[in-house]
Amino acid sequence: MRIIEASNRRALSAALARERSTDRAFERRVARIVERVRRDGDAALEWCAKRFDGVSPPLEVSRDEMVAAAATVPADVRRAIRQAARHIARVAAHQMPKRWHLTVAPGVHVEQRVEPLARVGCYVPGGRFPLPSSMLMTAVPARVAGVREIVAVCPRPEPAVMAAALEAGVTRLLRVGGAHAVAAMAYGTESLSRVDKIVGPGNRYVAVAKAMVSADCAIDFYAGPTEIVVVAGAGRSDWIAADLVAQAEHDPDARSIFITWSRSLAERVARAVMARSAGPDGETIRRAIASGGVAIVTRTAQEALALANRIAPEHLVVDRESLTRQRLVAGAVFVGPYTAQAAGDYATGSNHVLPTAGAARGRGGLSATDFVRVMAVQRITKAGLRGLAPTILPLARAEGLTAHAASIDVRIADKSR
Repeated sequence: MRIIEASNRRALSAALARERSTDRAFERRVARIVERVRRDGDAALEWCAKRFDGVSPPLEVSRDEMVAAAATVPADVRRAIRQAARHIARVAAHQMPKRWHLTVAPGVHVEQRVEPLARVGCYVPGGRFPLPSSMLMTAVPARVAGVREIVAVCPRPEPAVMAAALEAGVTRLLRVGGAHAVAAMAYGTESLSRVDKIVGPGNRYVAVAKAMVSADCAIDFYAGPTEIVVVAGAGRSDWIAADLVAQAEHDPDARSIFITWSRSLAERVARAVMARSAGPDGETIRRAIASGGVAIVTRTAQEALALANRIAPEHLVVDRESLTRQRLVAGAVFVGPYTAQAAGDYATGSNHVLPTAGAARGRGGLSATDFVRVMAVQRITKAGLRGLAPTILPLARAEGLTAHAASIDVRIADKSR
């Protein structure tokens, strides 16, 4: 793990640079898959599933199959799934926006109405590891929000994933993944109605396909490789290293960044990271640490936090409460030595589907609010419109929109009751 000084601007810029190179050939390949499924529906989806996922029809997993598979899951895992789902649901319920009604002025009433989306699609990765936690994190908030149809796709849904689907309230589970699964949810096929929104992480095929369909179907956000930033000036180097290594375990492109104002701590953490990634099963970790692992030494705690905010990471870990009283820019924040980031992946109830690559500057993680439509409903009486006219008419005429002004004039000129 490299150690650099924050004052070394060139080294710092190189360490924090994000690869944004565009692979046009790859994008064309994804576009062909998306267009094929959009055009040919089920036939294309089945062809892609066989070609890319190694799955033959039927693609849908029946409820009986899910129940049978879930019964094979060890009891402690089933209990953990149930408890995690309860925690996620509790947090999601508090995230729900409220309906309200306001009298803005005499005769002018505005209501906020909150309606659940009708149908959502949850993408659950099925690559190197089965991820029942991702099933829970995407589907449980949708259920809490009141979504009636929750479609989940996963190229290889292991029994634990099926158990999580049942616990989360998934209504349909398809054994399919990649860009073709995204296209099927976005545009629909003969057997699958299009969804209102697609959520959940995936590989680069999934990420690029989500970006491509986003003009026609809402998505949560573009998700790139996972990342963690730990900001600490003291503490146990082996615990800090454990968090950095845990994130590197996900992906060889993962970023694990430690920022500190203690050079000696940086050195201890770097040694601990290398020791933890030295095992025979640590190839992914070693690749991630080699490419995206760095310890940065700043002069002060304030400089460290400012640098973390500049990165706007997916996960931000801070070692002391005092740092939270300042501005924070991250997908999710973990405070103190016992608030391990992995706890948020599974058990705290806070969502682990989070923005990456600086997208936390604009939003936080997935929540129940992603599964509802918030609408304004307006009501104005005749007297109320007369009261608004001195505000509406000058503004409409100043903008040159005379027809807008006329639509008000014709009403206030009416002498009927």
